[in-house]
Amino acid sequence: MARTQPVVVYPPAEDGGRRVRADDHFLGMAYGLLDIAEFLRRAGIDDADPAYVRQSALIEWRGGGPDVWGS
Repeated sequence: MARTQPVVVYPPAEDGGRRVRADDHFLGMAYGLLDIAEFLRRAGIDDADPAYVRQSALIEWRGGGPDVWGS
C-alpha cells in the first residue's frame, strides 16, 4: 500500500497559489515557499524555513515540485 505524506501541496491554481493540506486540515493557499514554511511553523514545526520545505520528506508535491508556481 502506498504511504500518504502528512503534508500535501497541490498543483498551482490559476492565480499561482497552491493549496496546502496536512492530514485532513486545510492550512491555506501558498504563493511561495515562505508561505508553506509559515504554515508548518503554525502547525508546530518550529525549524521550518524555505530550505526545510524544499527538501522535507514530509511534503508530497503534486503537479510539480517546490519550484513550480503559477503565473
